[in-house]
Amino acid sequence: MPVCFLHTADWQLGKPFARIVDSAKRALVQQERLAVLDRLGEAARAGGAQFILVAGDLFDSPSATRATVAAACSALGRMGLPVLAIPGNHDHGGPGSLWEQDFFRRECAALAPNFRILLTAEPVELEEAVLFPCPLMRRAEASDPTAWLRDGVAAAAAAPGKARILLAHGSVQGFGGDGDEEEAAVGGNRLDLDRLPAGAFDYMALGDWHGTKEISERAWYAGTPEPDRFPRGVGNEPGHALMVRASRGGLPEVVRQATARLRWEQLDWHFSEDSAVAALQERVGAWLGQRAGQDLLRLELRGALGMAAGAALQQALESWEARLLRLKLSDRTTAAPTAEELEGLTRRAGDPLISRVAARLAEQARGAGEEAEVARLALRELYVLGMGS
Repeated sequence: MPVCFLHTADWQLGKPFARIVDSAKRALVQQERLAVLDRLGEAARAGGAQFILVAGDLFDSPSATRATVAAACSALGRMGLPVLAIPGNHDHGGPGSLWEQDFFRRECAALAPNFRILLTAEPVELEEAVLFPCPLMRRAEASDPTAWLRDGVAAAAAAPGKARILLAHGSVQGFGGDGDEEEAAVGGNRLDLDRLPAGAFDYMALGDWHGTKEISERAWYAGTPEPDRFPRGVGNEPGHALMVRASRGGLPEVVRQATARLRWEQLDWHFSEDSAVAALQERVGAWLGQRAGQDLLRLELRGALGMAAGAALQQALESWEARLLRLKLSDRTTAAPTAEELEGLTRRAGDPLISRVAARLAEQARGAGEEAEVARLALRELYVLGMGS
């Protein structure tokens, strides 16, 4: 009997996003992690899903705030389908965990009676399938969370004819999770799927890697439904959930469902000439369009610019920083005033003070090292000041 469900993971509700300095923008990014849950529910219902599986890290922390817990339970209840989840490394189970706290249990009972957290490594039989949860009861498990399934006994005892679905959170052998700049790397939680009995499971729903990724025909990482970091190489595709159709003994049908609203982009740019500033403005402008408050950009700048081009770049950066939720800037450009720009500053008959200061800075800028670079930057600022006077 085929079964249809939505596979998602790594919501990390309550993530602080501390690197976003503007508190209002930080709050917008945090709120989007909750808003995506409604889109998950819509995708599941539209696709005919019978239930939703969350492969770990529903919360960012085992000590999520009460406000985060209440908002999460409200969103879970609105999904309108059974939602089953395991704890991951961020919201691991164990004594005193969030899952055992009275407040969570009360909110869940009142707002999300359709939600069930699976804290025990034992088969869970549903009407349509049999689940084999591999919950994390510590942040870092030294042993493979799927090891209890290696002997095949639990799978063999499952109801015949029902799809068998493994639910786990961790890193497959040779393929690790991707921590970000806000969190330290965590060892352990290694999943050796090759040691599981061949054909025992019809689908393996994995969490931990934040990009959507196929590990094998029957094993997938869903990735986080709303991106939470800048791109990490080719093939890392966050912002999806997976609609899965599985049946006992057959290959699953897996369809990606786009769920993201925010865009996280990375751009490397080298200035070989001053006109490249206009080219960069055109590139970023085409990407941003009329959007504001919906994008985050990591921008790496290198090369050399004259004073006028450098001033134009600074104005563009000011505009982008205002429109973006975050501009993570690495500006390694050097100031390289043209001969005409230097002459225009050092020979200002109507402003001898600027001329004298500019001449002194120009002399210092001819050298090398940090002092010369500071002088070139000061010349750029003086040029902007002079143009406005």
